[in-house]
Amino acid sequence: MAEKIAGCRIVMDFIFMLTRDDRTVEDSLDLMALIEPVRLRHIGFKDIGVPPSVLKTLVEGIHRAGAISYMEVVSTTPEACLQSARIARDLGVQRLLGGTQVNEILDLLEGSDTTYFPFPGKPVGHPTKLGGTAADVEADCRGFIEKGCAGCDILAYRATEADPIDLVRAARKGLGPDKYLIVAGAVTSAERIRAVKAAGADAFTIGTAVFNGSYSPSKGSIISQLRDVLADCESA
Repeated sequence: MAEKIAGCRIVMDFIFMLTRDDRTVEDSLDLMALIEPVRLRHIGFKDIGVPPSVLKTLVEGIHRAGAISYMEVVSTTPEACLQSARIARDLGVQRLLGGTQVNEILDLLEGSDTTYFPFPGKPVGHPTKLGGTAADVEADCRGFIEKGCAGCDILAYRATEADPIDLVRAARKGLGPDKYLIVAGAVTSAERIRAVKAAGADAFTIGTAVFNGSYSPSKGSIISQLRDVLADCESA
């Protein structure tokens, strides 16, 4: 679950994705050095954009910084998704996000330190959109827990058939109270942070909105964008 602070208030976990337009940025290693003063606790990347050799160094850097590592699968074929899961496992990524081949990926991760958070609903394409209804999402999440997943990663604000917040509520209902619910994609404002928290999310990801400055349009640096996101997490 998300982090507790004094008085047992739950603070949303902010997962900073070193990604832009659903691809890991090519200068991700330089960015790790740049963002060190912010002391982020959750840092991730996508399975495309840079070669595995760079990802290996990146994961090592995330762990040295004392953060939890995340890799989100955006590969568009079943074979590529399974290969991405193998890469995450072999790199020692702590939390693997995305994909829909739940049984196969859990088998690949068995015995490793990588926990799995699949996509509920019907994700399609790249950049990924999310089809499916709230009922579909709830049923998928119930199935994930029965199979042993640690939670789910829902592309709520990329939904094509349902209200995003309805999908977050459905995911929480399906997961139950104790599993980790991540909202990925297009959480681009304090209002959306508050909305997904109220609907039951534990964490959310932001990548592009930090890099293009749209999270805090009046600020000029990535560091300022990140600090504003963290402040909004604490006040949500």
